[in-house]
Amino acid sequence: MKRRIVVVGANAAGAKAAAKARRINPRAEISVIDRGSFISYGACGIPYYVSDTVTDVKELMSTPVGVVRDANFFKKVKGVSVKTNTEVTGIDREAKVIRLREGAGAETSLPYDKLILATGSSPFVPKIENVGLKNILTVKSIEDAELLKESALSCSAACIVGGGLIGLETAEALRQKGMQVTLVEMRDQLLPGVLDPEVAAAVEKHVKQQGVTVLTGCAVTGFAGEGTVATVLVGDLEIKADLVVLAPGATPNVQLAREAGLAIGTTGAIAVDQMLRTSDPDIYACGDCCETTHLVTGKKVFVPLGSTANKQGRVAGINAAGGEATFAGIIGTSILKVFSFNAGKTGLTETEARANGFDVETVLSPAPDRAHFFPGAKPIMLKLVADRSTGRILGLQAAGEGAVDKRLDAAAAAITFKATAEQLSQLDLAYAPPYGAAMDNLIVAADIMKNKLSGHARGISAREVKRKLDEEEDFILLDVRSPAEHGEIGIEGAKLIPLGVLREKLEELPRDKEIVTFCKISLRGYEAQKILDAAGFTNVKFMDGGIMAWPYKFRDR
Repeated sequence: MKRRIVVVGANAAGAKAAAKARRINPRAEISVIDRGSFISYGACGIPYYVSDTVTDVKELMSTPVGVVRDANFFKKVKGVSVKTNTEVTGIDREAKVIRLREGAGAETSLPYDKLILATGSSPFVPKIENVGLKNILTVKSIEDAELLKESALSCSAACIVGGGLIGLETAEALRQKGMQVTLVEMRDQLLPGVLDPEVAAAVEKHVKQQGVTVLTGCAVTGFAGEGTVATVLVGDLEIKADLVVLAPGATPNVQLAREAGLAIGTTGAIAVDQMLRTSDPDIYACGDCCETTHLVTGKKVFVPLGSTANKQGRVAGINAAGGEATFAGIIGTSILKVFSFNAGKTGLTETEARANGFDVETVLSPAPDRAHFFPGAKPIMLKLVADRSTGRILGLQAAGEGAVDKRLDAAAAAITFKATAEQLSQLDLAYAPPYGAAMDNLIVAADIMKNKLSGHARGISAREVKRKLDEEEDFILLDVRSPAEHGEIGIEGAKLIPLGVLREKLEELPRDKEIVTFCKISLRGYEAQKILDAAGFTNVKFMDGGIMAWPYKFRDR
């Protein structure tokens, strides 16, 4: 008897599960049910369609050779039956059937031997006054994309609610359409959960330079307008906007699973094991509707990403078809491009690591993304996070106009296999001037981490230096750059002694005060720390990342 496999949801995870199940079991009877009109599309490409970077919406639904992935494609090429515009209304686990309704028709049933839930997630819509006004939209589906693009043609001012990945990408898309854009984030920084504050500050600075108004630490309290949104209320502020995009996050679609009595995990998503089985061994879940395990902390997390959905779909498809596969978990690797800036992370941020009980050491290391003498070299900043007791790398963040993706990918592999700073520093990375420096940014960051862990280097963050300045602490902020560099750009209150004459001017520095040294990237700052150490100064640190990692206002010239 043929194995009957039913997949609920025909996007990334569901489509991948069905296609893989067919390859594993050529004789299985495979059906896919989806409540939407469009299937197997790249939802992550929606902002690029809105901005016209992707000119035809069909490109989001096509194979690399241009064939549209519709029901006919899945039937003829994949050997899978797909039914769209059909709602699954319930699961009878005892009878092993699902109930479904096509459009406004009568309810029917479909039997299964193995069931895969790939019900995805939905944009979180906050319960705010007048949130139902026209032109208050979300960004999730092809239908959303079409409506948003159409609305952008007739609107002039947009407000994005949420400063995460989707919010920033949408802000860029609408700004490129010529709109005035205000981005509101209720937490104190952009990209919360993705970047630590000092790295996020670099992103925010760039976004503001592109003409986007950014309001952090602010909550939207309501909307106003006659039928169509006209004003966004943010506390006492009234922001004029005839288009609003809600992007505060996503929630897993678990109603079907919950009503069927399946276990829901601590994150609010469907609980699964390593084989992606739910609490019912004949039902699997994959993609944005289920939780997974963080490989660094060992805890359950909900991180909805298309990359994870595809990998999980493959595993669920194999197992539903009779094979054996496992999905170990994730480390939360994320990346985005916003205007000409790139930013991302893998593993834990410092904030996450501390919240999970790690005793951490951090490094901020800015440098060009390739050999400094090669045309087109652009700056990037890395923030490396490690466990102080073991040296194990816990996370990496990267931001800048240069190439950050390959550093994140190399670090992702290192973190997955529990590499230490020592091991990371000796990775045999590809080198040629068009691609990187002889000592790649990631290797340099690992070497700095080794120096810190061994006690040879003592760093302090720009954020902590800013706090000391604001609170008027009695310390010396020592700029060891050249007079020309110091005159061009600097930090208010810093004392200048160039590195080349530091040994000759030691008497100018008090020995009873804390001294914080810095330069452009703090390589000279570290050298200055070593000179002062050797001269008997006992309270010396260098500012991580130097001027290039300073996200605050510079001294007025």
